[in-house]
Amino acid sequence: MSNERHDRLKTTLATRYRRLDRFALGACGLATVGAVAVFLLATDLFPYHSLNHDEAVYLQQAAMLLDGQLVLRPPVEAAFRPWFFVDGGEYLYPKYTPVPAAIFALGLAIGIPRLALAAVAAAIVFLTYVVVSEAFSRRVGLPAAAFVLASPLFLLDTAVFLPYAPTTLLNLVFAAGFLRADRIADRSRSLRYAALAGVAIALSFFARPYTALLFALPFIAYALWTLRRGSRERIATWGLLASLGVLGVVLTLVYNAALTGGALRFPYAVFAPRDGLGFGTRAILGHEVAYTPALALRANARVLAALLSEWIAGGLLGALLAAFGLCVVLGRGIQRKAIDPRQATLLGLLLSVSLGNLYFWGNLNVLGAIDVAGDGLIGYLGPYYHFDLLVPLGALAALGAVWLFDRVRSLAHARLAPPRARATLALVALLVATSVAGGSLAAGMPHVRANADVTDRYEEAYAPLEDRAFEEALVFVPDPYGPWLNHPFQRLRNDPDYGGEVIYALEERPFAVIDAFPDRTLYRYSYRGRWAPVTGSAVTPRLRPIETVAGESVSLRARLGIPASAERASIRVSTGQQQSYYAVRGTPRDLPLRVVASDGDVRVLGPLRQVGEGPLPIDSRGTVAITVFVDQGPGAGAGFSYEIELPVARENGTIRALSPSVGVCRRPLYCGGSTYVPGATRPGVAVETALRANANNASKPQLIRPPTLSNRDERWN
Repeated sequence: MSNERHDRLKTTLATRYRRLDRFALGACGLATVGAVAVFLLATDLFPYHSLNHDEAVYLQQAAMLLDGQLVLRPPVEAAFRPWFFVDGGEYLYPKYTPVPAAIFALGLAIGIPRLALAAVAAAIVFLTYVVVSEAFSRRVGLPAAAFVLASPLFLLDTAVFLPYAPTTLLNLVFAAGFLRADRIADRSRSLRYAALAGVAIALSFFARPYTALLFALPFIAYALWTLRRGSRERIATWGLLASLGVLGVVLTLVYNAALTGGALRFPYAVFAPRDGLGFGTRAILGHEVAYTPALALRANARVLAALLSEWIAGGLLGALLAAFGLCVVLGRGIQRKAIDPRQATLLGLLLSVSLGNLYFWGNLNVLGAIDVAGDGLIGYLGPYYHFDLLVPLGALAALGAVWLFDRVRSLAHARLAPPRARATLALVALLVATSVAGGSLAAGMPHVRANADVTDRYEEAYAPLEDRAFEEALVFVPDPYGPWLNHPFQRLRNDPDYGGEVIYALEERPFAVIDAFPDRTLYRYSYRGRWAPVTGSAVTPRLRPIETVAGESVSLRARLGIPASAERASIRVSTGQQQSYYAVRGTPRDLPLRVVASDGDVRVLGPLRQVGEGPLPIDSRGTVAITVFVDQGPGAGAGFSYEIELPVARENGTIRALSPSVGVCRRPLYCGGSTYVPGATRPGVAVETALRANANNASKPQLIRPPTLSNRDERWN
């Protein structure tokens, strides 16, 4: 670099530094604090991600974008469908658009994904200062930024990979560009800010169309109001902004057409056609509600009450300051016979966001049980659909605090000597700041502790996987919430090309999965207990290798413990659509069974009496499910069942089988399947199994030694 260019650069930087005043420097300091706080929360409080499993969707999508993919093409779709991915026939695609994922991908690309969260946090804090300063003043903008920073909703929701904070970031870029384009007289600079605002709102619309629309409505109203005089400059400015903003609509429609085959067919609507805006019957994945206007009012009232009392800076004190700030705005409007239109635009978000969310049933879903305080995701991550309200609430609270401070200062200067007046003002400022910080701490700590408890449960569940170094492994994982990957195990995600050191799959069509990855070491991850981290219940996890045997026939020998209190035992064997039943002769303390799978059928041998059909035919690939029910007397639920699942394949006269999953179900009517975890928990209950092929073509036999107990869906309570 030449000396002349170097001198020009130094002069430019020096000029810009001089332009920075204490308010801008303070905003930069707050933004830095926000970035550090969010990064620490993301790494320490959410190392395994949150209860909202949508995080896995966005992280999977971010990895896909880095690989240049909009869709996944898994080798076995039934075993590899991630949470909230839509079946597109020949491929899978996420129900969400890729804008938030693209932001998260910036951190993922450098190997530290949570740096993207820190950057989003810093930008939101600083842009809050910019936007509120434009609408009010810098004296209000700086405390407004501090208000947002101290809000539990901001800290917790920005620390997770969800779209609400990134969308607010885009909305704030739009608001800052809009207000500066409106204020600046220089036409070229005004157009540049308008272009920035247009691009930002276009991306926001692509990310979350309804959220962007609700945010933009007050600004659209203001723009139309300014056009009443027919100014050519205004027409050019707002015309450019609108033209670029419409590109967001076009981009959304093109994306829809590419993925779903129809411009107006949104991916989320393909996934669940009744999971959208409006009243009436709303439904997703078996959860169905008659969403009426009355129910919407009730749910949103609860959500807003929680927002104002628990999720903003200072809690109720912050809400009181915001109410006082609103009174100041209205009082000044009465004096001037009009409210400042730029301030009215920013505060208009209070109406557009609050009223607009009545039309969206998601605000009912975040509540869980509507009559139970703190139930549902709102108890952990807050009213995240109202995230945009932090900025106008921060502006009002800051205005109220500044107005009160000015009144106290006037009174102090009028009645006290200058040194005492300054000391009094410093004390008042310290008390207000301490009270707001204390209110934030009191409001936010219960939610932090709730998330920390869930993280403790996650840490226990992931322990066998965290302590294991894998090399070319294939791990079958359980599915307590249905046939989805990453729901709830968000950490166990596959690379988009399915080429990582570990491949995670559901045990659906296991032989097809194994054939797709023939050279990998097989494992089964499972646990004993009920998967319910919100209740504080822990599971006992286990990671075991899976062996395969193959031969002309396969024999599974099992020895099951029968407690002395048992009155009778019965067996059901199923190979899919067909099943057979057996009665156990007597109640032996140890029940020996032998399950033999040959080229033609599967039989169960032991001290049994068959009831009904004979041996069951074996499909080419399937699972032999053996349920042994132990009846312990009269009364509903008096008994338990052993659950054994043996994956079997029949190919060209050879039978292949995998290590069985074995479990015990304390409440058989409520069990959805078995997992395989050692550890007996009741007297007389034990399992011993051994899997072998016939002597001619057998591989090394696998012995599964006692005791081996578990339960995927619960149920030892």
